[in-house]
Amino acid sequence: MPGSILVVEDEPAIAELIAVNLQHAGYCAIRAYNAEQAESLIRDVLPDLVLLDWMLPGCSGVAFARELRASERTRHIPIIMLTARGDERDKVLGLETGADDYVTKPFSPRELMARIKAVLRRRAPQLTEDTVVINGLRLDPATHRVAAHTVQGELRLELGPTEFRLLHFFMTHPERVHSRTQLLDQVWGDHVFVEERTVDVHIKRLRAALKPAACDAMIETVRGSGYRLAMGVS
Repeated sequence: MPGSILVVEDEPAIAELIAVNLQHAGYCAIRAYNAEQAESLIRDVLPDLVLLDWMLPGCSGVAFARELRASERTRHIPIIMLTARGDERDKVLGLETGADDYVTKPFSPRELMARIKAVLRRRAPQLTEDTVVINGLRLDPATHRVAAHTVQGELRLELGPTEFRLLHFFMTHPERVHSRTQLLDQVWGDHVFVEERTVDVHIKRLRAALKPAACDAMIETVRGSGYRLAMGVS
């Protein structure tokens, strides 16, 4: 499930090149030419990853990365720094600000796409199209199919769009407890304002969809905390 990527780059030609390649790869590319514009965009909707140029007019990329990491709302957004600085000390500084990776200019679009996929796979696996298999339950984001291996053979399960995203998030973050607020932010988006009980409704639907394969018990309620997908249950 490719997501949205915010490109913060003050050189229009480079920003356009990156955006075109992102769109060809299936991502939604959002452009900002300085930290102030980027901050305004992030205020409205959180991107799934930020490509951040080191040298920006006004607030530098390094300073902006520090701001993102200092905020509770944005601290978990993956960041890849883009820079012409190839010195090891600069690379270390960029990583110490909280960047997840560091790409030195000039770079090939192919290399950049590979770096983006690697960071998302590590930091936000629910945004990749990698097939996930847990306890015989198989979810394929590319084909939007969910199936379970049973004694009778493979059983296709029918899930609604929200239940599919919810299951994908659970399966890419197994055994972790997620509060209703966290699930709303990660599955619905932090810009969507819905009641927390909406999560309970979709959890109930997800369990009903998994029940024919006897996988409904994998979605556990953690009293007072939220929900998790338990790998030890089948």
